[in-house]
Order: sequence, then C-alpha cells, then structure tokens
Amino acid sequence: MVPRHALAGGLILAGLILQVLTFTDLSPPDHLVGYCLWLATALLWRDIPRRTRRQAGLLAMIGLTLLVLAQAWHDASIDWPGILDGNTYVVAMLVGVSFIGVIGNLRGRSRPSGKALTGARGMLGTWLGVHLLGSILNLSTVFMVGDRLERRGPLSMPQLLGLNRGLSSAALWSPFFASMGVVMTLAPEMRYATILAYGLPLAMASGMLTVGELSRRFELSDTPGFSLSPRSLLMPVSMAGLVMLFHYGLTPGLSIVSIITFLLPAVALASNLPRGLQWTSRRVHQHAITRLPAMRGEISLFLCAGLLTMGLSTFIRAATDTDWTLFARFGPLEAMGSFLAIVISAAAGLHPIIGVSVLASMLDLDAGRQTLFAFVALASWAVGTSVGPLSGINLSLQGRYGVSAARMMRQNLGYAATMTGLVLAAILAMEHLR
Repeated sequence: MVPRHALAGGLILAGLILQVLTFTDLSPPDHLVGYCLWLATALLWRDIPRRTRRQAGLLAMIGLTLLVLAQAWHDASIDWPGILDGNTYVVAMLVGVSFIGVIGNLRGRSRPSGKALTGARGMLGTWLGVHLLGSILNLSTVFMVGDRLERRGPLSMPQLLGLNRGLSSAALWSPFFASMGVVMTLAPEMRYATILAYGLPLAMASGMLTVGELSRRFELSDTPGFSLSPRSLLMPVSMAGLVMLFHYGLTPGLSIVSIITFLLPAVALASNLPRGLQWTSRRVHQHAITRLPAMRGEISLFLCAGLLTMGLSTFIRAATDTDWTLFARFGPLEAMGSFLAIVISAAAGLHPIIGVSVLASMLDLDAGRQTLFAFVALASWAVGTSVGPLSGINLSLQGRYGVSAARMMRQNLGYAATMTGLVLAAILAMEHLR
C-alpha cells in the first residue's frame, strides 16, 4: 500500500465522519469537510486517469476564474475560505454509500450463480428497479443496482443507459429528489398534485421509451438485467425502509441525502460487529485504505464540478443583479422556451440547477404561475441530467464504471429529443386544462 494512498483514504474517511458530525450538535469547524476531501484528491491526483484528470482540472480552473472575475468585474463578495465546499455533501454521501461493500462477509461479493434475466424484460427490470428505489434513495440506488449487475461482467452501454434514465426520470415526480427540494424552495406555492399528475405519466413514458429504443438499437439477449425478485430487492428495499423510518420518524429535520450519508456506514458497522470489534475495525481499515482511494475519479469530478457550479452561479448572480424580469408573463410559450434553454445548456455542460436558479432569479411569479414553473424546472432537470455530461448521474457513471460522460450524452440525444417533445406537449396540456 502506497503511504499517500493510505493517508488519502484516511482523509476521505475523516471527511465522511466530519460531515456526519454536522448533523449533530458537535458541528466541526467550517469548511473542514471540504479541506479533507480536496487534500485527499491532491494526494491521489497523479493516479486519476488522464481523461478524468483533464476534465476535472478544466472544471476547477473555469470555476476559479469565474470567481476571480465576479469579484474583479462586479465587486461580488466571495467567501474564499468556503469555495471548496461545493458538492462536498454529495461526495460524503458517495463515500457513505461505498460502505455497502462492507455489509456482510466477503463471500457475499462473489459472482451470482444461475441465469440472469435478459432481453427487454431484463432492461425493464433495470429501469424499474432504479426508478422506484431511486425515487427514495436517489443516486445510491445506481450503485446498488450497478454493482450487482457488474458482478456478471463490465457494464454494457444498454445497462448504463438503463441506470441513467431510470434515475433521472424520477426527478419528474419524486418528492425525495434534490430537484424537488430546490423547486419547493423557489416555488413554495406550487401544487404537487398537479406535478404528480403530469410527471408520473411522463416518467412511465420514459421507461417504455427506454425499453423499446434499447431493444431496437442493441442486441439484449445476452445483456443481464436487474431482477425484481425478493432476494435482489432485499438490500435496497431494506435501506429504503430504514431511510423512510429516519426521515419521517427519527430524524425528520434531515434531508434524504444526509440520512443516507450516515445510515449506510452505520448499517455496515452493525452488520460486522457481531464478529467482534477487531474484525470490524479490520474491515473498516481495509475499506479506508483500498476502496476509498479507488474512488478518486468520482470524488475529483464532483469536487471540481462543485467549484465550477459555485463560480458560474456567483458570476451570473453578480452580472444579473438588476430589477428587470425576463418575461412580463410566464405562460406556455415562455415555459417551453425556458425548458429548451435549460436542457440545451445542460447538454453544453451546465448542471440544470444553474439554469433553474438563474431562471427563477429573473422571474416574478405569482402563486398561479408557480406550478407551471415547478413543472418546467423538474422536467428540465429530468431530461437535462440524462444528457448533461456534468450531471451527477453521468459523473458518477464515469467515475464508477469508466464510461465517458460525453459518450453517455451522445447515446442519450435521441432519448432527450423524444422526451423534450413529450414535455412540451405536457406544458401545452397543463395550460389548456388549467
């Protein structure tokens, strides 16, 4: 074991522990989580694959440049000690999710036996499993399902697309998604029942489109899918139940992401403790010095993307700090134009949260228009994250399974175009039936 790898793994573990402490009254000093994670990334930088390293470095450089320009050109107030905090909560969640590998014994990680579910049924199982469980557990479900599929061999493009679309389409309706949390903040008087009435059918259309399109484009007869059998669902369903217990009963003040961050490591520890403290500490130590440094690709991409988002949003806020509004009235044509602009910007590399936040800052919405805005924001998030090379799902697939985010974008262009047509029709229907 290379010493700097062990040190980096310890820093990543420390970042996770510090993040969990922020959920309690024992809050660590400000920005310490980000410093630990960035220092670990610096130690592992030379080991990151060249393509990933170039992309991460470019993101960080652009973000830092935009922060400097925002202060120099627009006198923006920059919290320089805190510029490394972007996406640290997401990285901490990813680190927490990695402890799935510590649950149970090592023999549980062997390749599954028996014949896998393949073909269109297998693809439907993958999409449906990720969609239903991901609507609660968010990004962690992709790793649960993806790692199980990977036991039979490297993930193929159809499997990766199923994971991508199954999760991203849940943003259309799930009340537990980060997108819904952002939208509820920006449009507090939206009507969720209306969102569900339009968003859920669109999500189901996404599933049918995915299965049909991938069945035509790829030979799926030998492509394993995720089986919705009780055995394969035991882990994710159990975790979903625990998350709901904490969210609604034990820790209602914490977000789903925060609960996942501490709950999965806690379950991992609890599953190992019956074999003794020495066994448990050895498993955690092994995980810290081997698995956590191996996450360098995911961690670097998310941290640098967070710095880019912070720089871009700060620059845009500083440059557009005026009293004018983008539209005198936010109607269906304005909604469709806004949706298209956010999706196109996502395909160009901007996370949809940037477009949604910028749009909200330039609108003066009355209560009657907030539901339409909320639908536009959620739909653009769902379609934009599927196709956007810098979205959380595509960065995760690149870091975890080695697929190029740009390739995922190209593979999803046709899907995004079809979903765009359906969303535009839904916007017109929403206004017509209003």
